[in-house]
Amino acid sequence: MFLAWNEIKQNKLRFALVIGVLLLVAYLVFFLSGLANGLKSMNRAAVDKWDANGIILTKESDMNLQQSTFKTSDIKKQDGVKYAELGALNTIASVGDDSSGVALFGINPDEFIMPDVSEGKPFSKDGEVIADKSLEDKGFKIGDTLKLSSTDEKLEITGFTKDAKFNAAPVLYGNLATYQKVRFSGGWKQNTDRINGYVVRTNNLDKVTVGDRLEVTSNQDFIENLPGYKEQNLTLNFMIYFLFAISAFIVAIFLYVLTIQKVSIFGVLKAEGLSSGFLARSVVVQTAILAFTGILIGFLLTVLTGLFLPPAVPVAFNYLDMIVYGIVLLVVSLIGAVFSVLTIVRINPLKAIGG
Repeated sequence: MFLAWNEIKQNKLRFALVIGVLLLVAYLVFFLSGLANGLKSMNRAAVDKWDANGIILTKESDMNLQQSTFKTSDIKKQDGVKYAELGALNTIASVGDDSSGVALFGINPDEFIMPDVSEGKPFSKDGEVIADKSLEDKGFKIGDTLKLSSTDEKLEITGFTKDAKFNAAPVLYGNLATYQKVRFSGGWKQNTDRINGYVVRTNNLDKVTVGDRLEVTSNQDFIENLPGYKEQNLTLNFMIYFLFAISAFIVAIFLYVLTIQKVSIFGVLKAEGLSSGFLARSVVVQTAILAFTGILIGFLLTVLTGLFLPPAVPVAFNYLDMIVYGIVLLVVSLIGAVFSVLTIVRINPLKAIGG
């Protein structure tokens, strides 16, 4: 420990460069993890808000909510299972010059998927909706009358709710009649029994039975099959894993070069009786100090950056994940020190001094 720390103090600039590189790698890893969590939340927040176990969709929809459509009479409700009717479609909502892609959910206000209202009041009649609060940042406000791209129907915002996004689109919640008027326009009265799915809450999803044309899907499977959700997560996770490998590679190169430069010094120390094990431990401790310092500063910079990011940036930091990633970075950095350790073990004192 003394040898490792003393060398760091004697060569501040050299080791500051190592810390700087590790800091940047850690910062990028932490920020990417926050971006991955934020994008996940944008896709699934509205589904998590249901606090349900599964959803009933048509088999031919391939777990796509908006491709699924059936009649409420197709479901025979079972005891011990809570059902919530759901209609869904994507559209463009605009007020004046402000516009945004949105998902319109048609629900029954007395069923369990009705969201809490954080501002304003719940919808109480056809044509009224409550909206995801993120729409406020896009210029939408309570009392606005929304024009929709897919219909002549107009909607009025009566309130806002938090954390309600589906497949990255802010959600508008209205009653089922509102959804059906937008979806079927002039023919909506002939389609008042048409919905996209039933959200279910039960202690045992496997015991929920449906007809041959329908299937019961768990919430997690439904989320995993959202368009682009799995591919997006895999891409970001692979980037993080590659950064771990890059971190180990960078540390290995830096420490190997530093070790080669000190071969004669290590030779003298060995000649004076210091064991290879002692010198190897010194390098490992030195690596741990450098890696821990770089990772800690990277962590603090990431948290500080998060305080200044605008709400439009989809970043959500999970501190437990960040701690785990920090530990992994520390471990791979120590693995990168193995090459230096092997070099120290192979040093011949006489050749090193003579060289």
